[in-house]
This record gives sequence, structure tokens and C-alpha cells, in this order.
Amino acid sequence: MEHQLSICYEDADLLIIDKPAGLVVHSDGRTEEETLSNIIARLYPALAEVGGLHTLDSERYVPRMGILHRLDRDTSGLIAIAKHDEAFYFLQRQFLDRSIKKEYRAFVSGVPEPRSGVIDLPIGRSRSDFRKWATGADARGTLRPATSAYEVLQDNGEFAFLALRPKTGRTHQLRVHLSAIGHPILHDPKYGGPEGLGFSRLALHAFSLALRLPSGKDLVCTAPLPDDVVSALALLEKKA
Repeated sequence: MEHQLSICYEDADLLIIDKPAGLVVHSDGRTEEETLSNIIARLYPALAEVGGLHTLDSERYVPRMGILHRLDRDTSGLIAIAKHDEAFYFLQRQFLDRSIKKEYRAFVSGVPEPRSGVIDLPIGRSRSDFRKWATGADARGTLRPATSAYEVLQDNGEFAFLALRPKTGRTHQLRVHLSAIGHPILHDPKYGGPEGLGFSRLALHAFSLALRLPSGKDLVCTAPLPDDVVSALALLEKKA
């Protein structure tokens, strides 16, 4: 399947794209499917050495292509890509010191109470499945601090539409945190998310990024809600 690249922002230093659900960011080295890094390599070949190499495992590496962070395959939304090394390390520092503000939209099972709050639960590898992450007694090894803020924007009693603001950037953090409080993201079988509102993929969208550009200017970039999110909102309103 060939994906189109939707550009939300571009200047001489930075590219921000709106990744569609279903597109992998980096190859796992085992399949020939199209990835975001492949698309960037085709459209922006000069980015091949920006940011060095991305590690697949202890023996395999691929060009990072300036990509500063990642989203899961089935998560849609914004990804930032540096166009040269100076911009890469300038922006990477903002990710590391958590000064970049990320906001997501998600549909979850049930309605969290209170309707806004902060989930502060350290995350580690799951005891039962090495491919998953967990909190508390379900996790093993060293647990890393993880904090996520949430706010209910809309609900119908059965499902809720949330704004999510992760303060840290752990793997699967939002999925793990929402599952841990009993409100998993829809269509997320790995973490107990049920079907609902017509979703055929994880009901999670990376909605906005707020960062400082290498020029010194502040930028807030937002991604339009995908069609399946818009349709789900219409269903939520009908059933409210």
C-alpha cells in the first residue's frame, strides 16, 4: 500500500508530517512494507545521514532520516523530522528535557472519574508478555517514571473522547496508563481495549506539537482529525 505524505509544517530546519494510521515509522528489517523512513528517503534523500542511525537490534541499523520520535503503527498524527544535524540535536534536546508539549486525542471505554486528572504510574516490562508494558505488580525489572494528564472532552456514558497530554515519553505510555485506570483505548486488544464507534485501528491520534524552532520562534502545529475520528465523534453525539 502506497501512503501519501501530508505535510503540516515545513521550513529549512524542520518538517512536521501527519502520519496516517497503518504506516510504520521505521522498518523492523524483516518485511518489505513501506515505512515513513522509506518515504522520507525517497522524497528527501539529503536527510539520509541526519541524526545518525536508528537501532533495530544489536546487529542491525537503518538511517534515522532525521525522525525525532515515533508513533505506533496504528496511531495517526504528527511526527517531527529535522532537516539537518544542527536542527536534529536542537530539537532532540527539547524532547529530552520535556519542553516539547504533545497532545493526543483518544476514545476510551467508559468515562474516567474525575473528568480530568493526572495518571502518575511508573512503567516497566510486563511480567506476562515481554512485548507489552505494565504498571505496578504486573511489571518486572526497573520501572521508569511515567506521567499522563487527561481531560474528558465528550462522552455518552459508554465511551469517552479524551485530550491526553503525556509528560513523559515511555513506550505505549498512554495505552498502558488508560488501561491501568480501567479505561482502555478502543480497538487496543493488547491492553484490553474493546471494539466500538466503528474503529478498525487503535483509536489514538497525535493531535498537536508545541516546540521552539531553531530560529527561536515558538510553533504550535495541529493535525486535522482523521475521518474515522470525525465519524466516531458523530456516533458519540448520536448516542449521548
